[in-house]
Amino acid sequence: MGPDATLGGYFTVHNRPPAFEGSDRSPYTVSVEAEKVPNLRSPWVAYLVFPRWAETGLGIVGHVETPVMWEGRSREEVEALAGQITLLAVKNLLDEAIRRRAEEDE
Repeated sequence: MGPDATLGGYFTVHNRPPAFEGSDRSPYTVSVEAEKVPNLRSPWVAYLVFPRWAETGLGIVGHVETPVMWEGRSREEVEALAGQITLLAVKNLLDEAIRRRAEEDE
């Protein structure tokens, strides 16, 4: 597995987020979002947000996101955990989020 096969590795090697074509054939990028929550044992959580780009690439026209994926004691901890996920797993999570959105829209 190459140094850019994980989300954190990709950010480090390329200094930008990876891009994906979603199962809806739209272009997406990914970001890790970390938030403080009122849980004393794990006061930080993180999840992935997938901005959907216009076909021209000139702006964001929507997004999908995962549920909370990681919990930890600090922002750094949950961001490090998120960085370990493989890009293949990120793509699978994107397609799952697109399916969930389609079901909610029905």
